[in-house]
Amino acid sequence: MRRKREAVLAFESNDDGLPKVVRDFRARYRAISQVLDENPKILDLVHKDLKQLSEGGGRGREGDYTSENILRALIVQHIEGLPYRDAVIRIGSDPFLQDFARMRKRAVMDFTFLSRCFCAVKPATWKRVNKALAQSGVAAEAVSTAVIRADTTVVETNIHYPTDAWLLWDTWRVASRLLKRAREIDPASCAHRFHDRKVKRLYLYVTRHMPSKSKQRQRKVKKNFRTLIERAGWIVGICCEFCDFAASSGNTALAAVGLELKAYLPAMEQVVAVARRAQLEGEKVPASDRVFSLFEQHTELIKRGRRQKPVEFGHKVLLCQTPEKFISDYEVYEKQQPDCELTESVIQRHEKLFGTKPEVLAADKGFCPAEEKFQQLAEQIDTLAIPRRMQDFVDKVLTHWQAFRAGIEGTISGLK
Repeated sequence: MRRKREAVLAFESNDDGLPKVVRDFRARYRAISQVLDENPKILDLVHKDLKQLSEGGGRGREGDYTSENILRALIVQHIEGLPYRDAVIRIGSDPFLQDFARMRKRAVMDFTFLSRCFCAVKPATWKRVNKALAQSGVAAEAVSTAVIRADTTVVETNIHYPTDAWLLWDTWRVASRLLKRAREIDPASCAHRFHDRKVKRLYLYVTRHMPSKSKQRQRKVKKNFRTLIERAGWIVGICCEFCDFAASSGNTALAAVGLELKAYLPAMEQVVAVARRAQLEGEKVPASDRVFSLFEQHTELIKRGRRQKPVEFGHKVLLCQTPEKFISDYEVYEKQQPDCELTESVIQRHEKLFGTKPEVLAADKGFCPAEEKFQQLAEQIDTLAIPRRMQDFVDKVLTHWQAFRAGIEGTISGLK
């Protein structure tokens, strides 16, 4: 089992004679520590998830670190913007940060354990933590929720640009790697040979010469593309056969490889089918029918009309912020929605969180719904500061609130 917290005397360090930047650094963590102590509900929420990591065995062994130690270490890691390994080194080498994490001068946790702890805390828990902080700020009159500004952004997934050729090569190399691993476990599980170099040459030729304007070279590109699609389809068929064999083999190691390969199979089949439709049949395949990565299969293609980056791959995120720059609400959308459809939900979510509708909602032109819906929403709150046409920017009141709205752009840049 894991204890929630333990009694520790903290922050006895002396700041006399230290540079101002160090004093400010320590003052920031003391303020955060005070907020955590004044809001025990935050630790209660996180503890429910973290205690699952250490349920204890027959001897009832306790976890080495309390949930409070872990939460505070994660806070340091995110505030400093460090990888888990560097964060652990930073905490272990700074007595002040050890004091903040309530470690009592003992050894710091391993960075892999800290990573597991972060993954153990559910996204819904972080949302409840943010809600608890917001309600605490409102009760202390440190956060005002009468005026909010909203905007959306895209958080991109870490993938390469998803061309059909590259996705076909990803399909081949992942399938080949896993099937070769299975053959090492049981030679009878896969009797085929995989010519990785030949397939890679096909992929490289297609990628390099696709932009060529030579008709002769374009014919060869199409021929190689056809061969690449056939090879990828062939190996996907072998993967299907292997998964059935591995599931019924009774070999645990082989079954594990089969399960890993099975997770990729739907995306692999989709990649081959889309490449055949787009490259051989000349069909314009919609984004909804495509998969953009074997490894981040949830990735969406998003167009927001940005000149510098017309296409983004990731997920849309909604942010709502108060004048104090506190993010009062946020939402990550699994399936993107147009901004104009989010305005009503922003008002409803705000009322659910704080009990009242906002007096002012400032957002950009993209949040402007249809005229009838706009009038309905304008009756619900005092000021709906969303421009509908260019003439609206002449209005002094709307101009003021649009200047206020622009402040959320800096927050988005800072978060990214």
